Amino acid sequence: MRHAEFDKEKVLRAAMCTFMVNGYANTSMQDLTKATGLHPGSIYCAFENKKGLFIAAIEQYQHDRSQQFKQLFANDRSAIDNLGRYLALIVQEGLSCDATQSCLLTKSLSEMGQQDEQIKQLACHFLQSWHQELAQVFDTAKKQQLISPHSDSHFLAQYLVMGIYGLRTVASTQANIDVLQPLADKLLHDLIT
Repeated sequence: MRHAEFDKEKVLRAAMCTFMVNGYANTSMQDLTKATGLHPGSIYCAFENKKGLFIAAIEQYQHDRSQQFKQLFANDRSAIDNLGRYLALIVQEGLSCDATQSCLLTKSLSEMGQQDEQIKQLACHFLQSWHQELAQVFDTAKKQQLISPHSDSHFLAQYLVMGIYGLRTVASTQANIDVLQPLADKLLHDLIT
């Protein structure tokens, strides 16, 4: 049997956006074929089913966000400056009022976590990876003597994650720079003092 050829990353990003906007349950195969440009048979051949495409989209989302994170922190700036830039990015995403800027991992966990153990485990694994990346930033900040050497990097990473969830939630009801930026600034201040 001949396999259809397509740009897998482009297809996964299109599916990812569709799942972010509609959620898993409210995304139909018709939505996915429209978004990806693939025929249903091609989707089934490449991903087995809607869930297979969803899992692949989550994996692509994690890859993209991890690469974005690494690029944001790959410079000569201090760890704290980079954290400020990271929070500014979160604020900009919130200001966009664009559902495709939401976190697919938390959305997946909220919607599917109680229903599907495989998706729950995948989302939790990727969220833990994000937490580890943040903890490494705080380790760097300690080495740069920007925060106390006795600071618990994992606790600070958890605190930052909690703050980012909060920023995203506030942004969903108050997408206003005068609301979000002071909250992001206070979050960063609390993390480093």
